[in-house]
Amino acid sequence: MNGTAELIIDGKSLELPTIVGTEGEVGIDIGKLRSTTGAITIDPAYGNTGSCKSAITFIDGEKGILQYRGYNIAELAQKSTFIETAYLLIYGELPTASELSEFSELLTENQMLHQDMLQHFDAFPPKAHPMSILSAMIHASSAYPSQKTYRKSLKEAFPIHAARLISQTRTIATSSYRKAAGLPPSYPRRNLKFTENFLHMMFSLPGEDYELNADVVRALDLIFLLHADHEQNCSTSTVRMVASSQANVFASASAGVCALWGPLHGGANQAVLEMLEEINKDGDDGTKFLDQVKNKVGNRRLMGFGHRVYKSFDPRAVIIKEQCDKVLAQLHKSDPLLDIAKKLEEIALHDDYFISRKLYPNVDFYSGIIMRAIGIPTNMFTVLFAIGRMPGWVANYKEVMDDTESRISRPRQIYTGSTLRSYKSMAERV
Repeated sequence: MNGTAELIIDGKSLELPTIVGTEGEVGIDIGKLRSTTGAITIDPAYGNTGSCKSAITFIDGEKGILQYRGYNIAELAQKSTFIETAYLLIYGELPTASELSEFSELLTENQMLHQDMLQHFDAFPPKAHPMSILSAMIHASSAYPSQKTYRKSLKEAFPIHAARLISQTRTIATSSYRKAAGLPPSYPRRNLKFTENFLHMMFSLPGEDYELNADVVRALDLIFLLHADHEQNCSTSTVRMVASSQANVFASASAGVCALWGPLHGGANQAVLEMLEEINKDGDDGTKFLDQVKNKVGNRRLMGFGHRVYKSFDPRAVIIKEQCDKVLAQLHKSDPLLDIAKKLEEIALHDDYFISRKLYPNVDFYSGIIMRAIGIPTNMFTVLFAIGRMPGWVANYKEVMDDTESRISRPRQIYTGSTLRSYKSMAERV
């Protein structure tokens, strides 16, 4: 039940309405604060500010809850697929058999890049970071619209735009990898599903198709599903802010990729592998490293453990750990970094120091290990995060566009610079 909150400024009382979400979250509506009092709120990094009302994803970090459209992430991980979950996020309900078939066909129809776009890959330096290429090429894709979207309004053409973005992001990602590896393009096949096609386009060699492993496909599909949305994080908020200007969905998603690229956001699973490489370089099995972490020696940081949002456990990590074990057992990988990762996990899960500080392995820890085992280069980890997150960005974009009361985002500030002063000539500046 909605109520009110009282704010007192300089002895003057102001009633502010409260808003209660469907899961009991309480927000104070300060929409008229500045117009009625001249004051604004200060909330660095927006940690206590609700920038929107959304019906897509619910998180309770204290209890370790993550739900997409009301469905528990564990149930979706067990029973659903990435593409079915993508439909759920974008359109609000699980699809019927015909709706899922139509959505899948749209993805297939729009998975190829325009031939002219392939020339753009040649313009990037050989060592260009794949996230740089992904952002630029997603933006460029809007310049090559599907013929089926001509003379259609944005709303009418949205299903095609959404399918193109989700499907072509995967094609752009694999094309950038093959370009950097000196391999010829590998085109998607109509008879393969989304995640199967990703592996095919990544790893097939000329005249030799990549041998698909069901456990590997399932693990990667699960990584995409678990990353599909995560409420108003940095990149999703960026997508919504760009969308508020009524920019197209490709421009908005391109901006989301740029935000995700940051090492404090999407680069976390890459940081895990870099940590493991450092431990291996020191000739350690992980035991010495964890002792240094506990004793604060050399500014050692344990990457892939704990989470800013989840205070008890990361529900996604619980799910992905089982698949991680399956993949490692299936591939019989002999890799010192994977051995170190297992050692870190074993110690941290049974050591009171890490348990008391809630430093448990998170989804980035396990997803990084899986991608390493599959053979995906470390600099592609964040790209795979972007592929998985694309349906969530599209869903948030759609929510902004469907909101008839939506306004262009325009945060305020508290100015701390110089007060008014007069211009001085060069001779006076001494």
